Amino acid sequence: METLDAIDRTILTTLQENGRITNKELSEKVGLSPPPMLERVKKLERQGYIKKYVALLDAEKVGCGTMAFVSVSMAEHSAKSIEDFRQDVERFPEVLECYHLAGNEDYLLKVATKNMNEYESFIVDKLTTVKNLGKVRTAFVLSTVKHETKLPIS
Repeated sequence: METLDAIDRTILTTLQENGRITNKELSEKVGLSPPPMLERVKKLERQGYIKKYVALLDAEKVGCGTMAFVSVSMAEHSAKSIEDFRQDVERFPEVLECYHLAGNEDYLLKVATKNMNEYESFIVDKLTTVKNLGKVRTAFVLSTVKHETKLPIS
């Protein structure tokens, strides 16, 4: 993969701030004409620097007001149990993020539900059905101090 030059870094930073910016506006900001700007963006997409474009929603307003971080320890650590866990977790729409960890726990899940009743249903009806599940610990989000999606690009 090629290294990023200053223009590429500016493009990526700008798109993280505003994914709906027009090619014309982006080209003006960066100092290129629109055709080479569009080609640069397409190249960044092809190379995998830009994975996708999304809208960031207000969780409260769309009915996902209960946010929790769930740490999971597996009972067994075979390749099959790890793969089974990954496949199960991908099926759960409540799981927004899943990280495989080094340390005391094996996984950290970011889970969004409407309320505590829905969270309980998620735990009882979904998460506990996962094979080789060991210990589960939950920390509920009281408030969000910082939520950033923009990566620092140096």
